[in-house]
Amino acid sequence: MTTVGLIGSGHIGGTVARLAVAAGYDVVLSNSRGPETLKDLVEELGPRARAATAREAAEAGDLVVVTIPLKAYRDVPVEPLAGKLVLDTNNYYPQRDGQISELDSGSTTSSELLQRHLPQSRVVKVFNNIFFKHLHTLARPTGAADRSALPIAGDDAGAKAEATAFLDRLGYDAVDAGTLAESWRYQPDTPAYGTIYSADPADWEREAPADAAKVRAALTEATR
Repeated sequence: MTTVGLIGSGHIGGTVARLAVAAGYDVVLSNSRGPETLKDLVEELGPRARAATAREAAEAGDLVVVTIPLKAYRDVPVEPLAGKLVLDTNNYYPQRDGQISELDSGSTTSSELLQRHLPQSRVVKVFNNIFFKHLHTLARPTGAADRSALPIAGDDAGAKAEATAFLDRLGYDAVDAGTLAESWRYQPDTPAYGTIYSADPADWEREAPADAAKVRAALTEATR
């Protein structure tokens, strides 16, 4: 059975871990504060979960989810992720991450920065455009009429195929948004970010399914 490593186990990471365990995956959780701080989450998830260091999670994962503040992306271990599928949930928030000139100018994307840091890994951007509560509640079985889709972007076709299969197991369809250079189309302040899964943008608790057609339309509407 595939093991999912998580570098970061906050709102999005914890939700991905819950969905992965429900889908039959083993998960290895990590965060910046140490394995002992993940005791409650591991107990909630049960025998398929364990806590570790970030390096141990990277080594254990057949696929690895990087879900930490963008400003810490250089702390992601490089060598144990060589050749692996890395799912990047990061967004650039200058008020949190500090100003990054390449991102401010639009000359690159946050996921391209991570790919540059992990030159032998296969990075796919996903999970960054959906509120963590909606990520949990909108998961549906394959073929469900009200199934939602998530955009993905990456430079490796095989990696995107693997990410699509993983999303399917978790309860989502995937929409190919192109390369990592095109992943800006579902970053903050775009039509595909956040509100696409909300029935009422003023009330984030009210989720609404967003199928592949709705996601594609939102991606097309994105402008810089």
